[in-house]
Amino acid sequence: MAESNLQAWEKVLEYASVPLHGTMSRKIRKGVKLQINEGSIYEDAVLFISDLFLRVTVDADGVSVNTYYDMKAVSSIRTYSTKEQ
Repeated sequence: MAESNLQAWEKVLEYASVPLHGTMSRKIRKGVKLQINEGSIYEDAVLFISDLFLRVTVDADGVSVNTYYDMKAVSSIRTYSTKEQ
Protein backbone atom coordinates (compact mmCIF):
# COMPACT_ATOMS: atom_id res chain seq x y z
CA MET A 1 0.00 0.00 0.00
CA ALA A 2 2.74 2.47 0.91
CA GLU A 3 4.48 1.77 -2.41
CA SER A 4 1.36 2.69 -4.39
CA ASN A 5 1.00 5.94 -2.40
CA LEU A 6 4.61 6.79 -3.24
CA GLN A 7 4.00 6.12 -6.93
CA ALA A 8 0.86 8.26 -6.86
CA TRP A 9 2.71 11.23 -5.31
CA GLU A 10 5.54 10.83 -7.84
CA LYS A 11 3.01 11.02 -10.70
CA VAL A 12 1.36 14.13 -9.24
CA LEU A 13 4.75 15.83 -8.84
CA GLU A 14 5.83 14.83 -12.36
CA TYR A 15 2.58 16.25 -13.76
CA ALA A 16 3.15 19.57 -11.95
CA SER A 17 6.75 19.92 -13.13
CA VAL A 18 9.11 19.60 -16.09
CA PRO A 19 12.61 18.10 -16.19
CA LEU A 20 15.42 20.55 -15.51
CA HIS A 21 17.91 20.05 -18.36
CA GLY A 22 21.11 18.27 -17.37
CA THR A 23 19.96 17.31 -13.86
CA MET A 24 17.79 14.78 -12.05
CA SER A 25 15.67 17.68 -10.75
CA ARG A 26 12.40 19.09 -12.02
CA LYS A 27 11.08 22.68 -12.14
CA ILE A 28 7.48 23.50 -11.28
CA ARG A 29 5.62 24.30 -14.51
CA LYS A 30 5.03 27.93 -15.39
CA GLY A 31 1.64 29.02 -14.06
CA VAL A 32 1.49 26.19 -11.52
CA LYS A 33 1.80 26.47 -7.75
CA LEU A 34 2.33 23.49 -5.46
CA GLN A 35 1.32 22.95 -1.83
CA ILE A 36 2.41 19.93 0.21
CA ASN A 37 0.61 18.82 3.37
CA GLU A 38 -1.35 22.09 3.54
CA GLY A 39 1.95 23.94 4.09
CA SER A 40 3.78 26.60 2.07
CA ILE A 41 2.71 27.27 -1.50
CA TYR A 42 5.64 26.95 -3.90
CA GLU A 43 6.03 28.67 -7.26
CA ASP A 44 9.18 28.71 -9.43
CA ALA A 45 10.67 26.01 -7.21
CA VAL A 46 12.91 23.11 -8.17
CA LEU A 47 11.97 19.61 -7.04
CA PHE A 48 14.15 16.58 -6.46
CA ILE A 49 12.02 13.45 -6.12
CA SER A 50 13.36 10.24 -4.62
CA ASP A 51 11.70 7.23 -3.06
CA LEU A 52 12.80 8.45 0.40
CA PHE A 53 12.32 12.20 0.29
CA LEU A 54 11.19 15.19 -1.72
CA ARG A 55 13.44 18.24 -1.74
CA VAL A 56 11.93 21.60 -2.71
CA THR A 57 14.45 24.35 -3.48
CA VAL A 58 13.44 28.02 -3.69
CA ASP A 59 15.42 31.23 -4.04
CA ALA A 60 14.70 33.59 -1.14
CA ASP A 61 16.47 36.93 -1.57
CA GLY A 62 19.56 35.36 -3.14
CA VAL A 63 19.68 32.47 -0.66
CA SER A 64 18.89 28.95 -1.79
CA VAL A 65 16.44 27.40 0.69
CA ASN A 66 15.88 23.62 0.68
CA THR A 67 12.85 22.04 2.35
CA TYR A 68 12.78 18.27 2.71
CA TYR A 69 9.67 16.11 3.01
CA ASP A 70 9.61 12.44 3.99
CA MET A 71 7.76 10.84 1.06
CA LYS A 72 6.05 8.41 3.45
CA ALA A 73 4.71 11.37 5.44
CA VAL A 74 3.19 13.23 2.49
CA SER A 75 -0.56 13.16 3.04
CA SER A 76 -1.70 15.70 0.45
CA ILE A 77 -0.46 17.61 -2.56
CA ARG A 78 -2.45 20.52 -3.96
CA THR A 79 -1.77 22.19 -7.30
CA TYR A 80 -2.98 25.62 -8.35
CA SER A 81 -3.06 26.73 -11.96
CA THR A 82 -4.77 29.35 -14.05
CA LYS A 83 -7.97 28.25 -15.68
CA GLU A 84 -7.79 28.18 -19.47
CA GLN A 85 -10.54 30.17 -21.14
